[in-house]
Amino acid sequence: MRSEVVVRFGPEQEIALPLDGSEPMSSDAARRWLDEQFVQHECTPLKPTGKVLIADKLLAIPVAVGSLQFEDATWARDYARAASAALGKPRVRIDVEALSVSY
Repeated sequence: MRSEVVVRFGPEQEIALPLDGSEPMSSDAARRWLDEQFVQHECTPLKPTGKVLIADKLLAIPVAVGSLQFEDATWARDYARAASAALGKPRVRIDVEALSVSY
């Protein structure tokens, strides 16, 4: 099965990040990486639930950094690796416009 993370910013902007051949990331390392990025980019929770879930971080980070950050191949690969490992799924779809994460 093909492993990839797709980040959709809108109908005209979808970024596919293939994971085949990438070094896997442990779930703990993935959570740490997402936590660091969430803080570094001064993300704010998208939902006022009081608790920031993994899915919330996976959405808030692209909202904060924008699509141009995904042109940095190393950062984009790390984001994809972290998303896949944190959710434990080989295929992840993050729709920033619809604020949804599916797998």
